[in-house]
Amino acid sequence: MKRSVLKPFSGCLLVVAVAHLTGQATAQDPAAPVESFLLQGKLADGAAAMQKLVSDDPKDQQARFSLGVVQFFQAIEGLGQDQYRYGLLGGRSRAIPFMRLPIPENPEPDEISYQKARALVQRLVDRLTKAEQTLTAVTPDDVRLPLKLGAVKIDLDGDGKHTNAETMWHISQVLQNPRVGDNVAPPKQFPIVFDAADVPWLQGYCHALSAVAEIVLAYDWQDQFERTAHLFYPRVDSPYEFLATEGPGFFMSFGPQNILDLIAWLHTINYEVVEPERMHKALMHMETVIRLSRVSWNFIEAETDDDHEWVPSADQTSVMKGFDVGRDVISGWHEFLDEMESILQGRKLVPFWRGIKGGIPLGSRLPQNPKIGINVRKIFTQPTRFDLALWVQGTALTPYLEEADIISQEKWGKMMTNFRGNFLNFALWFN
Repeated sequence: MKRSVLKPFSGCLLVVAVAHLTGQATAQDPAAPVESFLLQGKLADGAAAMQKLVSDDPKDQQARFSLGVVQFFQAIEGLGQDQYRYGLLGGRSRAIPFMRLPIPENPEPDEISYQKARALVQRLVDRLTKAEQTLTAVTPDDVRLPLKLGAVKIDLDGDGKHTNAETMWHISQVLQNPRVGDNVAPPKQFPIVFDAADVPWLQGYCHALSAVAEIVLAYDWQDQFERTAHLFYPRVDSPYEFLATEGPGFFMSFGPQNILDLIAWLHTINYEVVEPERMHKALMHMETVIRLSRVSWNFIEAETDDDHEWVPSADQTSVMKGFDVGRDVISGWHEFLDEMESILQGRKLVPFWRGIKGGIPLGSRLPQNPKIGINVRKIFTQPTRFDLALWVQGTALTPYLEEADIISQEKWGKMMTNFRGNFLNFALWFN
């Protein structure tokens, strides 16, 4: 019995995953109604068409899941278009890892203010919430969605044109290698059959991205924005207008003076909490990610087929290149979920590196106070000012220090060996 359909990105997480896809095998399923819209980059039309299918037949789970998929891509596309509007990074993007989304340089960017920057993040939250609500209504058992993921297009600059430069395949190549430049090759299609396990997978990514955005909006970072946003945007509403007059430098648009700006950026990581309820929401999102990951793996382990799998069981073949999912990896992932859940629920504390007799010992291991640890849950339920320097020093963590069960570094290290040094990649993939 086959499981049902898909998973996210971060704006970047899904496209990073696409870069590891293998071969050119072709799924045997007929094209899904949503595919033509995704391959043409016509997301709004696709959303309208899928919404009509759902309205005509509320039991059409493929259509409902397809709608959630389109809405998720719309959230990412909307973020790209917002950033293009304000000219994010311009010629500097290729110099910054993880920020190499091939958003074209805007010759006439709008001026961005702190309020507009917060609104940009809120729009992402709203779009992700819409997609997640659609996915929540899906009955996963009946879902099956074949899709040529590499050829999906998103209109990053909002010009209405849909080129190979805006395919998931090309975006993934640029993220991996900035030297790819604008030499755009025809995209590899990478057919995948998304199914039941991929429904909670994509829901989970909506929650993961929403958690990050809610944390950003919980704090006031206006001072940092006004002093350093010119590193990222060409036109900034700031009282420090003299910074913008310097213009770009000779090294990928950076100049020697930007070293001073980087120092200022680090120095101003000192944020007051202005919307503490958003930290509560972020905690809820992260706990939901763990729950949905378990649901997804229950579906995966119940599958008996092997058909262009996105996340495979140990008995299936994945479309992902270079990642073998064996029993040890799956067991390690479930252990990781258990540990993270115990940390987020406050049942276990994370190690604290101060108050150690004799000071911090030299060595490769993280020093650990044997009696007190950090209650991570309270960071979200009782948020305080985030001052990076004082957090690293340790004194700002005083409200969150307790005597209780501290996670075992030995157990954590043994658990990580299951991933053969690739934990981050597996985590981005598994969600």
